[in-house]
Amino acid sequence: MNAGDIRKIVVAGAGTMGASMAQIFAKYGYDVTLYDINEPAIQRGQNLVRVNQESQIASGDLTAQQSEEIVAHLRYTMDKTCFAYCDLVVESILENLEIKQSFWEEASRIAKPDCLLCTNTSGLSITKICERVQGKERFCGMHWFNPSHIVPLIEVINGDDTAAETAEAVYTFAKMIGKQPIYVKKDALGFIANRLQAAILREALYIKEQGIGDFSDIDGAMKYGLGFRYACLGPLEVVDQGGLDIHHHIATYLWEDLADDKYPSGVFEELYQAGKYGVKSGAGFYDYSGDKADASIKKRDAMYLAMARANVTEIEPE
Repeated sequence: MNAGDIRKIVVAGAGTMGASMAQIFAKYGYDVTLYDINEPAIQRGQNLVRVNQESQIASGDLTAQQSEEIVAHLRYTMDKTCFAYCDLVVESILENLEIKQSFWEEASRIAKPDCLLCTNTSGLSITKICERVQGKERFCGMHWFNPSHIVPLIEVINGDDTAAETAEAVYTFAKMIGKQPIYVKKDALGFIANRLQAAILREALYIKEQGIGDFSDIDGAMKYGLGFRYACLGPLEVVDQGGLDIHHHIATYLWEDLADDKYPSGVFEELYQAGKYGVKSGAGFYDYSGDKADASIKKRDAMYLAMARANVTEIEPE
């Protein structure tokens, strides 16, 4: 299956990521089925699509007519036979290895032999996820980033059995839907982006626990300093601009003093054990009680959309 042959798509998992991905596919005129295992999940997915579109209409990034066209390309189902009639399946279900393996064992046998199969795992091994897949050569990772209808990056991850043609087709297809893909050449936990994000989170928590700064100070350093740079340049480009000599000197005394925890602890573990998961639960590092959660999502999307419009980094042409 080549990228240009894709016409019908099934997105498995009607959660935050799945609903956004389905919306993007539909925006580009593909016939999209959003699949989930129960009616409440389907209803949630429909609502998420509606909320995403309302935010984009309010910001001027989507017209009412475009919204109607997207809806016309979307359907919702709990019927597994949908996998038999599509050219691409993108799975975005619970981040659990056994659950993903069981899903793919069944879905890969229903899907036609040339159907491309992609998992949107955030960091699980692609090779392990596809252990029970029929036709492992057509399976790869396609990692999107929340909110996926706004953030341009997609990681295309090779498993041990992924055919080069499969990764190339998914990479090309990602560009066809307006995304900026990168190749993850080796099946490593966390891939590229989440390994970088995890390192930042670990150090941010360490800074708080050492009394160097509060959460707002840490987030401020990222938003108004590092994030400002990284919106335009990657970390290696930043070092090139500043000078390897300077950054090497800093590394000789600073790296030894950085966090090196091997398991979540401290305030992170305490909040997790208390069920304070962030926006979804009403509290995390910050308070999201009452209507603060919805307000924070709307504010986030407005800022992301503004960044997307202003972003000077070039999306590589097809």
